[in-house]
Amino acid sequence: MAIRLLELRIIICVLTIFGFFARGETRTVNVAVVGFTVNTAFTTAKEKGYYLEEGLEVQFILMNAVVASRALVARDVEFSSLSGAALTAILAGAPLRFLFSSLQRPLLWLYARPDIREVKGLKGKRVGVSSIGSNDDFLLRDLLRRHGIEADKEVAILGLGGPLGHAALRGGSVDAAVTVLPHNFRLEEEGFRELIAFIKEDWVDLNGSAVVRDGLLQSDPSLVEKFIRGTLKGFFHYRDNRSGTIPIIARYLKIKEDFAGKIYDVTRPVMTSDGTVSEDLQRKSLEPLLKRLGQKEPPPLERIFNYSLLRKIRTDLETERWKPGP
Repeated sequence: MAIRLLELRIIICVLTIFGFFARGETRTVNVAVVGFTVNTAFTTAKEKGYYLEEGLEVQFILMNAVVASRALVARDVEFSSLSGAALTAILAGAPLRFLFSSLQRPLLWLYARPDIREVKGLKGKRVGVSSIGSNDDFLLRDLLRRHGIEADKEVAILGLGGPLGHAALRGGSVDAAVTVLPHNFRLEEEGFRELIAFIKEDWVDLNGSAVVRDGLLQSDPSLVEKFIRGTLKGFFHYRDNRSGTIPIIARYLKIKEDFAGKIYDVTRPVMTSDGTVSEDLQRKSLEPLLKRLGQKEPPPLERIFNYSLLRKIRTDLETERWKPGP
């Protein structure tokens, strides 16, 4: 009896040790996000267990765009999904690199009070954006410029500290606001007027990207490869499986599945084909920022974008004949 008890204790001890090491193999990775609407590949990869297959426990940390780039540079997070602020930081000299991009059009809408019928009607009005210096701020300023309106002088642009344009517009603290999915659908139902759907216009806007510090890319390439592999699997699942993706959208955004279906149907046509972006679209994504910063020429594209790892992983998945599950 004593021998059996001793054997049992040894077995329990061994199992505990092996369990400890198994848990220790899972590495926590922090990813800065401003919300979950455009981060389709990341949320799907987490929900379907693709990150865990790579030994990664991915945590999404909500923060505004400007803070996200600072956090990435300061090593407070390993990756960021916020493209516009990252491009601005890179043009200012930050050592960051784009490795993956989910979407190539801005998932943004400009809504206004019902009495404001066109963009020119914004003169003398207050317009909300998520934060000054964010991607929606840049797009709004470019839109105003195209309509002959001078931002800050003829229109007051207010940073709302996040994707809160729908609430500010409802509450009357702004006359118009740039908003995101699914709030554009709700504002439409409540009688607010859509002035512009950026997704339908000739803007190239990289969304749902994986941005990393050059230092991490060099010091821990294995970690970066695991994260990108999990993300690409999530991307393919989202792209090719509408019925399996809609419940994930609904859970993350806390909405009903019919609303989630609308989001899927809006985002699917503007997804990149495989997470990469052509050099032509890379240049177009930089044009508004270069104008705003007064820079005539961008740095070499290879200092900003590096899709070589993504292409390698895609080839590996094709060789393995990997397919997303249900």
